[in-house]
Amino acid sequence: MKSFLNSSIGRLRLLAFFEGTSLVLLVFVAVPLKRMFGIPSFSAILGPIHGTLFLLFIVNTISVATEQAWRFSKVTWKVLIASFIPFGTFYIDRKILKPIHKRRYQ
Repeated sequence: MKSFLNSSIGRLRLLAFFEGTSLVLLVFVAVPLKRMFGIPSFSAILGPIHGTLFLLFIVNTISVATEQAWRFSKVTWKVLIASFIPFGTFYIDRKILKPIHKRRYQ
């Protein structure tokens, strides 16, 4: 955990996990509870949390992309698009962020 918090890419990876988890919970739990069973409370709580995590992820992605001199056409757009797809941030973490993190900080 400590290595994640000591680097900007580590913090982005941690944020990707939280953003991805909140999206999966929102899409596969909160929205069905609201639409099928009329229980809006989970969606009302999780929606703003996910929105905040999403915005933090976008801002941090752009910040890390600038700091790491990522080419937009090769890396940055893939990381940004992943935040819109359920399980996308988990895939991007495994295929892009983790290898970069290992090369730079370990």
